Amino acid sequence: MANHIENSGAHADTTVTEEDNCVNMDKVDLLKQRRELSRKRKQCLVQTLGMQSVEKLKEALGSGTENTKSKSALELLRPSERYKNKKSSDVDGNQHDEETKLLYTDSSTFLKGTQSSNPHNDYCQHFVDTGQRPQNFIRDVGLADRFEEYPKLKELIRLKDELISQTASPPMYLKSDLKTFNLKDMGCKFDVILIEPPLEEYQRSLGVTNVDFLSWDQIMELDIGEVAAPRSFIFLWCGSSDGLDLGRVCLRRWGFRRCEDICWIKTNADAPGHSKNLEQKAVFQRTKEHCLMGIKGTVRRSTDGDFIHANVDIDLIITEEPEYGSLEKPSEIFNIIEHFCLGKRRLHLFGRDSTIRPGWLTVGPALTNSNYNAETYASYFNSNCTTTGCTERIEALRPKSPPPKGSKGTGGGRGGFTRGVARGRGR
Repeated sequence: MANHIENSGAHADTTVTEEDNCVNMDKVDLLKQRRELSRKRKQCLVQTLGMQSVEKLKEALGSGTENTKSKSALELLRPSERYKNKKSSDVDGNQHDEETKLLYTDSSTFLKGTQSSNPHNDYCQHFVDTGQRPQNFIRDVGLADRFEEYPKLKELIRLKDELISQTASPPMYLKSDLKTFNLKDMGCKFDVILIEPPLEEYQRSLGVTNVDFLSWDQIMELDIGEVAAPRSFIFLWCGSSDGLDLGRVCLRRWGFRRCEDICWIKTNADAPGHSKNLEQKAVFQRTKEHCLMGIKGTVRRSTDGDFIHANVDIDLIITEEPEYGSLEKPSEIFNIIEHFCLGKRRLHLFGRDSTIRPGWLTVGPALTNSNYNAETYASYFNSNCTTTGCTERIEALRPKSPPPKGSKGTGGGRGGFTRGVARGRGR
């Protein structure tokens, strides 16, 4: 009986030892994985920052041998992690302390949040490691598959595109230097004006050359207010830096009120990598641009359904970034404008051959030819047919704005509500 108890005790000791060995092996494997990941991150930071070696990176980050001696690994951890490591060190002894020191050295003070057991959703760190931007992983961003799960919205977009195509005037274009050209000479008022100025910012951020760039003072001198209809909209591409403020100044000078900000998020799934053109003293890479939208006159979405159809599109464009040195903007901006504003008189300033489009008058110095004739263009709107109109099916499908508070009427105009009731502000 005693021998049996001794053998059982020995067997239990052996089992515990084997379990400890398995735990230690798992720790060693995990440590190897984290060391390899840390090494790759160091190499990536060396390449991104233009350092000569990892040792130089240590000096730049202030994490050399002197600093690591003065600060223990536990001091670099968050309080919760520090407490966990302190408890585990009491059990495992000095060996675990050495492992902790190896994990949290060099640039790990900046990346310690990614050293959790589940770093798979850390898209920012994935960008640092691979150059794949976080927005590359947003699903269903294209026009083709955006409304696959919403058949009514998909049909609405199809019907509106067909109506816009049927009512669009032939494309016209005029090669002209807009710094000297008098917009009044066109003799027409426009319902929609899209401005795509060649900003000086693009030379720094996009590497654009051989383009006559315009300063914001020159852009403000454009006489946009004289060619805008009493109720009209303007869309101004303003870059991603100082243009956000100066663009608003332009809208006010031209007689518009800013009512929306359309944001273009640039993906780089086809050509991942890190930008070589950074703004002076920049820390982050700019991967978006803004298009400010302004309104002139009184236009309310609840009552002016003959001129605007609100709530059809979103104010976000997610598309692939164009080639380096290109000024191209996403063509989706035209779809957003045409779906929203039913006005047929559309003007595009600083356009190019690639942006010539039915239903639009394109003006700019980058065009290679001209076919604009003032009388011919005016003849397209002689019968006061300045809007695309609407169909009963489109009216039934399109999302309606909620009725104003205190309104008793629920039917009537194309906007979904009777004219003359109390109305709130809207896009």
